[in-house]
Amino acid sequence: MNAPLNHPLPLLDLDVLRTFVAIAETGSFTTAANAVFRTPSAVSMQIKKLEDILGRSVFARDARSVSLTTDGEMLLGYARRLLSINREVVSKFIIPEIVGVVRLGSPDDYGERVLPHVLKRFAQSHPSIAVDVTIDQSSNLRRRMDDRALDITLLTNSYKTSALGAEVLLTEPIVWAGAKGGCAHLREPLPVSLWEEGCAWRAGALDALGREGRNYRIAYMSAHTAGQRAAIMSDLAVAPLPKSFLGNDMVELCPKDGMPDIGTYNLAMVVAPDASAPVKAVADHIRATFEVFRETGKF
Repeated sequence: MNAPLNHPLPLLDLDVLRTFVAIAETGSFTTAANAVFRTPSAVSMQIKKLEDILGRSVFARDARSVSLTTDGEMLLGYARRLLSINREVVSKFIIPEIVGVVRLGSPDDYGERVLPHVLKRFAQSHPSIAVDVTIDQSSNLRRRMDDRALDITLLTNSYKTSALGAEVLLTEPIVWAGAKGGCAHLREPLPVSLWEEGCAWRAGALDALGREGRNYRIAYMSAHTAGQRAAIMSDLAVAPLPKSFLGNDMVELCPKDGMPDIGTYNLAMVVAPDASAPVKAVADHIRATFEVFRETGKF
């Protein structure tokens, strides 16, 4: 219903418009919820509030998809402009106080899977902070932190051996991954694909195989997640992966499949003790990202 002309028009909430744009761009309430660090139910409530204010439906929904209505398409242009103006205004007063370069380290697995999403969102909220990323093994990243060559780093550690001064962001099971419909796990000796020395997943997997007395051979070795996935998908070998890393074409191999339990690992973050404001801003953004992951299971 349109508001009477003599009645003040309602103000649109920029936070709600940000959620609206995220849904329009992703085509999914769930994916958008991850992007704006809210639960799907909270996002649905925001959109209902928006539609109540406007008196129009902005999304057409069915069981499988979400699409913009004609009114939603019109609103999308306005919403993007309002959000852009808001960023411009805020940057004039707040963002210039936080300017600098942050040196961030990450293992290859999280550098490939998580950092692109994290850094894209961070750049939108902190355009004056440049983030230089170094991808390396956790053991090398720890040394770089000790040498003060990095400001922040992510590290993967076994559950029993967290790095000194590290803040645990996530504890997750390591599982054996195999190709869906594959038979690599049935071969003798067992063909395994592993990371290089120093990887927590490698150490856990080899310890598990040793405890069970399972014969194995290293059929494939790569320092990169893409290489591990290639070995799994081609059914050349099985490989230890965090459970959340399993793709649609992979299966988790359990003790009933003849595979020993590996255990868990920690993903931790180390921040320089004399962290500057830009470094603290990046660290806070990473923490928020993993808080959402712990609640929703998605980045």
